[in-house]
Formats: sequence, C-alpha cells, structure tokens
Amino acid sequence: MKSTPFLGGVAAALLLSACDQPAPWARAAAAPQPSQAVRNERAQAVAWNEGAGRFELRGAPLRTGRLWTFDGATDGFVLAGGEVLPSTPAGLEVRNLGPDAALRSPKGLALDGGRYSLVLVRLTRTRAGAEWDGDLFYSTQAHGETGGFRAKPADGGDPAPGETVVLVYDMANLKAGGDDWIASLIDQIRLDTDDASGGAFVVHQVAVTENPGAAALAQSPLRTARIADR
Repeated sequence: MKSTPFLGGVAAALLLSACDQPAPWARAAAAPQPSQAVRNERAQAVAWNEGAGRFELRGAPLRTGRLWTFDGATDGFVLAGGEVLPSTPAGLEVRNLGPDAALRSPKGLALDGGRYSLVLVRLTRTRAGAEWDGDLFYSTQAHGETGGFRAKPADGGDPAPGETVVLVYDMANLKAGGDDWIASLIDQIRLDTDDASGGAFVVHQVAVTENPGAAALAQSPLRTARIADR
C-alpha cells in the first residue's frame, strides 16, 4: 500500500499550522493574579500597611509595643491542640486538630498594659471550621489564663473561608476583667479561634499597640453595622 503522499500531506499541514502560531517568547505574558487574601481583605478602620510594615487606623500609624510578622519562623508562638508552622512566603500556618485550640505568644512580654492596650491579629481563614470563638486571654504576674480575664474582638471577627481580617481587641474594655489589663504588666497572650477542630488559618501579623480609645475605634461604620446585626 502506498500511503507516502497522504502522510506527507498531513506532515505539511501540521508544519504550516505550527508556523501560524507565535513563538513562545512572542506570546503576551499572562497578567499576575492577586492572591486570594488580597482579593478578600475585609475593609476595616484598622488595616495593615504592607509598604510601611505597620498597622494604621484610617491611615494614621499606631505606636507598637510588640510586632510579630513570622518571616519564615514561628517567632516563638505555639499552638495547643493543633499544628503551627511557618507559611510561605511569610505568616504562621495554624491547623486546629482538637477542640478549643489555643495559640500562645512567647512568655515574658513585660508589656505595660496601661500604654499598650490594643491587640491586633491579621489572619486569613484557609479552611472552614466549627463555631467561631475569637476569645483573647492573657496572663500577668498576678494571674494566669482564666475566663475572668478575656476579650472579644471589637471588629473583624468570624472570617469566612478565604477572607482576611484584622481582629481588633480593645483591652481597655474587656469582655471580663474590668480594668485589669490596663493596670497590669502583660506576660503572655493567647488566641482561641474556633470552638472545635477542623479550621485552619494563616496568621500574617500580630501586634500590641497604643490604643486610640473606644470612641475612635467605634467610628467605623462597618463595625457599627456588624454590632447591629448581632
């Protein structure tokens, strides 16, 4: 059977088709896609300024007593009831494997609670979990972690999967404990995210800063709307 002319025709057609395609180096480069965290950053009064490397309140810098950015390290944070490890390119990957997982800072912070009474945690939920918790506990020389001394976020709570928020804790107005924070030297802080296992987060930054006061924080229309929805 003589099939050479047919095969030659097919080869020629394929060659012409290839010639019609631009060389790989001549093709337009695909536009870089923004990360999921950037696309889903919740609009809030308190925000992280990536270029300046700081938290700001409506563009005004907040004076910082402690700042952790987790650039390739856990920065001394540990997680009870789960796994914690550095994320890529930066951040802290938190996987809740048990009920009531607790993320703790290093001890020995020696923070003047009267001067630094705003705790900020910027994180992205990467996997849905059980019921949101959001409690922030702390310890001092006078007491350890107890339910009698804790705070709930004034803004930024209960992030959806893929959403980035700043949890804003006004420690001068505790959920329980009165003025204990502002009258104390703070030794350690602890964050509880979900009430059960399964959830996962990337913590981008944690800071303890000076506090502009409840009135300044309450001026956010987003926060007012969220409180009204509770």
